[in-house]
Amino acid sequence: MPLPLSTNIETPILQELSAVGGTDNVRFLYERLISYFPSLSDAEIAAIKSGEQKFWKKAVQKAGKMLDENNLIRRERGIWSLTEKGKKSVEQETEGIIFSKAGVEIESLSHRQAQEILLEIGEILGFYGEMEFQYYDVVWRERTNNQRLSHVFEVQSKGNLDSAFAKLKRAHDAQRSKIFLILDSERDTNRANKSLTMEFRELENVLTILSFAELKKIHENLSSIAKFLPNFLRA
Repeated sequence: MPLPLSTNIETPILQELSAVGGTDNVRFLYERLISYFPSLSDAEIAAIKSGEQKFWKKAVQKAGKMLDENNLIRRERGIWSLTEKGKKSVEQETEGIIFSKAGVEIESLSHRQAQEILLEIGEILGFYGEMEFQYYDVVWRERTNNQRLSHVFEVQSKGNLDSAFAKLKRAHDAQRSKIFLILDSERDTNRANKSLTMEFRELENVLTILSFAELKKIHENLSSIAKFLPNFLRA
């Protein structure tokens, strides 16, 4: 298959920079941009990852040059960063997007809304929840005075997935907390699952990944039976 044109790589660059917080080294972008082009063959992907596919790098660099000239990104010594204009461009493209998974369609939640839903789910299930505890987005305890964090959640609508993985790994290593990664898009879910087979392989059997759509559906289902749950959970 022919490699994608540089013009087709421009939008994925903006989206990927936005997903990692706005700034990244281009040498990491070369590989992460692969997932935006499912038509690439296994041989082409292998060549890109090994650094043998020079035309891919040229296409990414050409796309970056055009974005720079249009004031959408800034390039300095291999570090690419979104400008304010670039950030607005990404926001306009994603505005009103509806994410779908497992037959569930919902409007994308905000980071705060996802946190509040997690608190409500915890309350329904009999846990004591807290937002922004230390450096975690949401934590649950079995009792208010219990120092152990029973469940730890990281919510990612934008930002660095590796940072979220590192926080969750720390929680699991410290207290064997049940750990959850909540993601707003199918693309981030695919990236996260790929990381679980590579650099964060040790979390593969202990981490639960949920989409915003799945989180909202869980909340809706639990809310509909919340008044009956105490009868089942009572000792």
